[in-house]
Amino acid sequence: MAFHSSVLDRDADSPAQAAPLPVAGLATVVFLGVTAGVQMSDRGLQSILSPAIKASFGVGDAVMGALHGIAGILVASALAVPLARLADRHSRKSILLALIAAWTALTALGALAPNFPLFFLGRAASGITEFAMIPIVYSLIPDLVGERWRVASNLAFAALMATGASAGFYLGGHLLAWATVLGSDAAPPGIEPWRLCMLMLSAAGLPLLLLGLATLDPPRLALRADDGAVGESLAAFVRARRRQILLFFGTAGGLAIAVQATTPMIAMAIVRRYGADLAQVGHTLGLITLLTSLGSLPLAGALDKGLRQRFSERARPVVMGLATAMSIPCIGALAVATGEQASLWLVGGFLLSTCIANALIPTLLQDIAPVTLRARCFAAYSFLIAIFCAAGPVLSGAISQFLLGDDLLLAIAAAAVPVLCIALLCAVLSTVTTRA
Repeated sequence: MAFHSSVLDRDADSPAQAAPLPVAGLATVVFLGVTAGVQMSDRGLQSILSPAIKASFGVGDAVMGALHGIAGILVASALAVPLARLADRHSRKSILLALIAAWTALTALGALAPNFPLFFLGRAASGITEFAMIPIVYSLIPDLVGERWRVASNLAFAALMATGASAGFYLGGHLLAWATVLGSDAAPPGIEPWRLCMLMLSAAGLPLLLLGLATLDPPRLALRADDGAVGESLAAFVRARRRQILLFFGTAGGLAIAVQATTPMIAMAIVRRYGADLAQVGHTLGLITLLTSLGSLPLAGALDKGLRQRFSERARPVVMGLATAMSIPCIGALAVATGEQASLWLVGGFLLSTCIANALIPTLLQDIAPVTLRARCFAAYSFLIAIFCAAGPVLSGAISQFLLGDDLLLAIAAAAVPVLCIALLCAVLSTVTTRA
């Protein structure tokens, strides 16, 4: 997780600091953030729709965990890697437009699947487009806005994605209620309300596709002085950064498992234990997701800036370690929470701390990844993290169904705490072994 001193020097005293405001580039970043947010919203929506999907197909918690983890994350991110390779060599705008069109069609087709295997495949296919888009955008941002606006654009893009993800939770219950009324009056026979919700979401892709035609497709920046050592070989890049990468993935992977063991399953867990109203729980989780995601970004930026003056290259491992340490008691206490409100407060503390831990990862990867490998580095990172992410809901779902008698809230805590302890250890080792 270390930075070369040349990266720090470039960030601090770059001639690009005097560059004019890149209005068109920033507008493109906003469009891409909104588009990614709309796509990410279907994960929150699927979480709210999970009880209805579970009842419709007659499956258990473990299968629903596999839907959120394996279909929603692992399969999608694996097939996003070759698409990122294309983006490193061809027009990124054209590839992004194709991904928006594919997401629109695949989300609609998945909603119409007549059985669970086809629904599973449909969700995996639509997820590919989501996971392929994000690495390409992060490879594009430095070329769109230049060095001066890069970190702010990374955080703005993340904020827009977070807003979209929270909207799926926040509006999911209302959308389901609306679809129930609409379905009883106007929908074709056999179209269940949760299917109608997904169809309505997929329709948002059409105006986004038209707006995307007006966005920029900038040339790639020139190679940096240290890029030639690895050329276009991803393997050479990994060998050159092996120790830092292993410790980084130990930290990021533990966080990913814990977050994904929680967020897709938490609405169903709270409703099940406390008999809470699903729409109200979704509404509250939407607000929590939005506030913690957006609030974590300026906090992470301020911590990074302040700690770099003292810790230099160790600053980002320190931020990840401190935030991980904060998350452990929050998620651990979820096992003994005494009510719905207490559980939601603990989830909020957990999400805020884990969001802070993850906020600066895109900037870190942009710093160390060669220009010729940037999209592939992000896609490879997404795939490897997706392996951890996929384990999260599968683990909490399986623990609930097979070990804890369907006590899903306790299972979430049991799945998350051990992996967070491993993540904290890796962050500490990364801090110790990184040169000051």
